[in-house]
Amino acid sequence: MHEKPKEYCGLCAVSGGADVLDRVHQGLHTLQHRGQEAAGIMVSFQGGECRLHKASGLVAQVFAAIPGSWPVQDIRRAISHVRYGTAGGSTAMNAQPLMVNIAGHTVGIAHNGTICNAYSLREELLHEGAIFQTSTDTELILHLMARASKSCNGDLWKALEEALRRLKGAFSLLVMIDDLFAAARDPFGFRPLAIGDFDDGGYMVASETIAFAVTGASYVREVEPGELVIWGAGNRMVSRQFAPCVRRAHCIFEHVYFARPGSRVFEDSVYEVRKEMGRVLARECPVDADIIVPVPDSGMYAALGFAEESGIPIDMALSRNHYVGRTFIDPGVNSSRQKLVSRKLQPIAEALQGKRVCLVDDSIVRGSTSRTRVHTIREAGAREVHMRISCPPHKFGCYFGIDFPEREALLANKVPAGDLCRSLRLDSLGYLTKEGMLSCVKARGPEDYCCACFDGNYPVMPDQLDRRL
Repeated sequence: MHEKPKEYCGLCAVSGGADVLDRVHQGLHTLQHRGQEAAGIMVSFQGGECRLHKASGLVAQVFAAIPGSWPVQDIRRAISHVRYGTAGGSTAMNAQPLMVNIAGHTVGIAHNGTICNAYSLREELLHEGAIFQTSTDTELILHLMARASKSCNGDLWKALEEALRRLKGAFSLLVMIDDLFAAARDPFGFRPLAIGDFDDGGYMVASETIAFAVTGASYVREVEPGELVIWGAGNRMVSRQFAPCVRRAHCIFEHVYFARPGSRVFEDSVYEVRKEMGRVLARECPVDADIIVPVPDSGMYAALGFAEESGIPIDMALSRNHYVGRTFIDPGVNSSRQKLVSRKLQPIAEALQGKRVCLVDDSIVRGSTSRTRVHTIREAGAREVHMRISCPPHKFGCYFGIDFPEREALLANKVPAGDLCRSLRLDSLGYLTKEGMLSCVKARGPEDYCCACFDGNYPVMPDQLDRRL
């Protein structure tokens, strides 16, 4: 059965320079927050031989099991991937990169995003006799390349461009063909992808620039929407525009939640954007409270901005267990997620006893995790519990790579606005407006961001869009 496309992942690649394996390992490790289910790496050795290693587990576990027979000193290029998938698919089977043979060439691919016309493309390919080895949408690109190679006289780079032009939706890609490497980004630029370079002539491509800071690479630029960048002979960077960028549609939720605060995403500092969201939230939704309590870790920087703007002291009254992963991207059922929340955050009674508490968090999606947090804070002795959220209410599903549930499962749709406080056991609740949220990004204008999960204005309509939207 075809897995419903919800692939939220992280990409890291290194081309040329020294210590390729170590650099890609360090870079991918900084992106572990983007996927905790599986990891993988494909390498190209001097002479053109390619090898693949991938498995379920975290980056450190998977890389520790790389075969000792690999001649590490001969690795010239590498692409790597961390995956967050959904329940119902085999993690090991769907782990990336995928590596195949097309017309005598070794081709590997790693993908972050969601292909919105995946269903119709898969049906077309199955009708033509295609055999799929995985249930991910990434494999579609390889099949489209194989078919396009015939009309492109065996030029697989042209075949890749032909394949990419058939895709709709969000895709940031790393591609390796024999000993050459490329990065590509969809024409809307939904998901981030940036280029960095090393002093020794090597390059790195990563979902977030935090990977550059850790490995010593310097930021060069973003892969532009609709661009294919190829590193070939002499590690020279060559740019091709495979499709025009009619408009940008960067995912605002990267700034709200997913990206690490030490990254620059869509040319803005995530740290600065999140603090500004907190400041604007304090102006839009003031609160009468004794302490501001951030929900670690994603609510931390909005809470700092809120406290600075409001003058209310911040107190770290929730202690996080860092050995529990991100509950937002846990693919389990709600009961499993609630257990993770209880284990992940523990209230500190001494900080909460008798206080009027204002929790600052990045978002409320299903409402189950927020309800659990409020309950534990009241049990710890808080006199009042208020909540402020650094984005608008989620009312629509995402079809571009974020694992939001369908519309009817979202709290903002299940519970009328006037009943939200009672439902969550809150004394008050305030959301950042969409206009306030978009005012916090500076490098690009508000028109360059996708806010479909808040307003339902989808830049691309999926071919199997749920009628309940």
